Amino acid sequence: MSNKNKQVKPEMKPDTEANEETKLQDELENMSADTAKADNLAEDADRAEEPAETENREGKYSELNDSYLRLMAEFDNYRKRTLREKAELIKSGGETVLINLLPVIDDFERALSNIRQTEDLTAVVQGIELIYGKFTAYLSQQGVRPIEAIGKPFDTEHFEAIATVPAPDDEQKGKVLDCIQTGYVLHEKVIRHAKVVVGE
Repeated sequence: MSNKNKQVKPEMKPDTEANEETKLQDELENMSADTAKADNLAEDADRAEEPAETENREGKYSELNDSYLRLMAEFDNYRKRTLREKAELIKSGGETVLINLLPVIDDFERALSNIRQTEDLTAVVQGIELIYGKFTAYLSQQGVRPIEAIGKPFDTEHFEAIATVPAPDDEQKGKVLDCIQTGYVLHEKVIRHAKVVVGE
């Protein structure tokens, strides 16, 4: 027989190799199916989380909105209360001052009744001086003090010149020579200017 007549038979793969290829193919298919399942589970989880996140956000929003409204209401109540207190202070702010002045008025009433009955003018003068001392001491406790004027250089912040007269000497030029009406300061603020005569 010649070589031409010989037919070459293809080599047959053993069964084990075919089985391995099939297994490999099955495993690849299983892996792609597992991946698809995992992707589907992840999408389902994302979909499940979205409503929960939305509810959570809505809960936080309503909580913050509620606290904001409460804060606004508290501030409005505070503002109204302070306005009411301020109005009460303005209305009755001088109450303590007036209550403490009442004993001075009582002293004046007693002095007036004694003036009408007594003939001793020295006792009347002493009584009036005591009342005056008591009254000025009370004013001093409240921060009111008189402005010293005579001999001081003229100052428009404390004094009001109602007249000018020739100065007796050069040292007294521009200084206060006489005080017609006493001025007062309340805690360093001028509440009444002193009316004075100035030398020129």
